[in-house]
Amino acid sequence: MSVLYRLYQNNNKTSKTYGKYYGRSVMLGTLKTEDIANLIQQNCTVKKSDVVAVLKELVDVMNEYLNLSYALKLEGLGTFKVGLKTQAADSVEEFAPSSNIVGCRINFLPETYQVTSGTKKSRVRTMMKQFTVQKLPEAEKETTSETTGG
Repeated sequence: MSVLYRLYQNNNKTSKTYGKYYGRSVMLGTLKTEDIANLIQQNCTVKKSDVVAVLKELVDVMNEYLNLSYALKLEGLGTFKVGLKTQAADSVEEFAPSSNIVGCRINFLPETYQVTSGTKKSRVRTMMKQFTVQKLPEAEKETTSETTGG
């Protein structure tokens, strides 16, 4: 199994890389909670209904504790935490949450492990250690939506 990609050309005339080609990942679809529960059920002794219940409760717990300023670490997956988008204030006294905090997002940091090769050390994302890539076959292009990932 490989992550599929297709080539696209940078058409932004103001860019330094105008006209150059890049690879962009292609998503063949979306797996929803029920689909994931079916796949988990096939790989263990837990019933689909139990998996769905746990996944839905996981979402509820994550929402609650992210809202309470906790970081949530799922071993083997990574850590979720809330990040804020803010506008600068000239001083501490002038910073007002209602006007300077303009948005929030969920930050995800994939779990990593350290690899040593000779004297060089590097970090590898746990979920990315076995990824390979493959160009999307021409026949698939007509049926695949233009969804991208990173």
